Amino acid sequence: MKKFISVLLCVCIIGASCVVMSSAKTNVDGKISDLPVIMVAGYASTSLYKVNPDGSHEHAWGIDINEILSLVLKKIVDLGKGLGALTFGNAKILADTVGQGFVDLYGDLALNPDGTSVEEICRYASTASEANVANIKKVNPDGDDILIHERDIIKEIEEYVDDENIFIFQMDWRMNQTSCAKQLDEFVDSVLEYTGKDKVNIYAVSHGGQTTSTYLALYGNKNKVNNAVLTIPAIGGAGIAYDLLMNNVELDEDCLIRFIEHGTMTETDFEWLVRAQQLGFIDNLCKELVPYLLKVLGYWGSIWDFIPSDKYEEVKSLKLDSVASARLIEESDKFHYEILPTLAERFAECQKNGTHISIIAGTGNRIVTGLNENSDGVITVSCSTGATVAPFGSRFADGYTQINPCDGKYKVSPSMDIDASTAFLPDNTWFVEDFYHGMTLWDYYTIDLAMTLLLTDRIQDVYSDSYYPQFRYSSNPSNTVYAEFDNSKQGYVESGATKLIVTNVNRKNSASISAIVCDGADLKFKVNPFKLLKPGESIEIPFEGSVPAESKTEITITIYFNTTTVTPSNCRAMGFTVMNGNDAEYDGGFVSTESATPFDKAIGGGFASFLSKLGLLEFFRMIYNVINYWINIVT
Repeated sequence: MKKFISVLLCVCIIGASCVVMSSAKTNVDGKISDLPVIMVAGYASTSLYKVNPDGSHEHAWGIDINEILSLVLKKIVDLGKGLGALTFGNAKILADTVGQGFVDLYGDLALNPDGTSVEEICRYASTASEANVANIKKVNPDGDDILIHERDIIKEIEEYVDDENIFIFQMDWRMNQTSCAKQLDEFVDSVLEYTGKDKVNIYAVSHGGQTTSTYLALYGNKNKVNNAVLTIPAIGGAGIAYDLLMNNVELDEDCLIRFIEHGTMTETDFEWLVRAQQLGFIDNLCKELVPYLLKVLGYWGSIWDFIPSDKYEEVKSLKLDSVASARLIEESDKFHYEILPTLAERFAECQKNGTHISIIAGTGNRIVTGLNENSDGVITVSCSTGATVAPFGSRFADGYTQINPCDGKYKVSPSMDIDASTAFLPDNTWFVEDFYHGMTLWDYYTIDLAMTLLLTDRIQDVYSDSYYPQFRYSSNPSNTVYAEFDNSKQGYVESGATKLIVTNVNRKNSASISAIVCDGADLKFKVNPFKLLKPGESIEIPFEGSVPAESKTEITITIYFNTTTVTPSNCRAMGFTVMNGNDAEYDGGFVSTESATPFDKAIGGGFASFLSKLGLLEFFRMIYNVINYWINIVT
């Protein structure tokens, strides 16, 4: 019964992720560019068709709900049996049904072992005229067209740019990056000829960021791009591809549900329910599904270019035959060993020639499929930015000195887990903690930053505007609260700090602060638990104690709060770097980011382990810590 409830709960939560949430109207400050905008969308965005031997065309890729529903109806009995078996721990029946259905629907997209297409697969549009948003809308006035990718972002761009000046790049995303970059080069030329302009602006998402990076590396010397904004880019690959090819999928359900919460901007914390239901058995379903997926995508060049460089040789030696896959290996080797290692140098050359490249990356999460590295839930921070990153769950020890001097600019994140001095673009990369993959629209900060970088020339680097610092925490409504110290740079604590400014980032619900606890410094906050913060409202909370007189040390502020949702109590921990006085002495290595809360100090490991198995550990820890806070305040 418990597993049945778990399956039902998971389906309900995932279904909730399909709810379309409207983003806030962006606030772009600066003169709007009149250059054409090219959207280079995320993975698998471009619809594809198959050319049959008789010359007829057949849709090959692009989510067709009617086609999927038809297949579901055909297999409804098998699906029912599979779901029933899943509740008793047997994942194979459901995996066989779903997996074979996937192969039946999309088997035409398979590539040969050498990376060439088995079938003749084509894009629906390849020229500027065909992929111009205004022209697409003329053919489909209702706007429901398979050629328009990243629709919500396009709508934001349309607030400032006429759709006659917006173009949707279509690519065969199955192929390796050198092929995709060549298609983009041809498309840029087509757009320039169509519009009569001499440059374009590019907005790239995820896989599109990897394609745009490769394009700039190979063709950037043509100097045809003004602004290139790469959001949550898979520049150096995506850890999820490694997990897939190695069938190493162990879902981080907590991360997955928080991912969904952020995507739907829900102000209810479903992860408590997931922890209580123990959904780890879903991993078995994923492992049974992977062999079917690999029948279709196992030789896609894009999948192999997604493998992070430090894992590439391992996977290649296990999964590719050196003779049968010689061509595929040659192309992927070129990407991993010729293009990636020289990206910083090639980006610098583009910047020198007038192309402004910006990267916006998410941090602070594991990969949802299990890879234990700091990421945006899909792409590791090191892959998206080139930065040096501490192992997940750890940070650099106090006093850490960044690897490259960067003219004296401090490049270590407030949580002290990211060193941006080694990034591809140290002065043009923005890191947002708790910012999940694909969630740019769902945070005022990231969407305003992205649109300003794309459509104006006002922000040249991370120092151009203090509102857009290099490091920041996400203000997605799912986080409920956001905090910063007064008289300090965001994310840091400086000598003049006297208060903590807490903001309710919810858009619907009021919130109250029940406790604030500091770990790493003797700072004490007294809160008013009866004070309701309306959506968007802030409160300044003075603290007792002094900011430690030692720089490059980290403190953690944990804010416990209550809301009017079905899971009313929760907390958010935020790391801050102290910048006050001489640097702490650095003894090398890493330290754990886990704080020993009053609960952890008081409760034995055995009882904590018991609560963890029940999925109740975090709940009891939170309640205990709030009670302990008030006991200390009163006494």
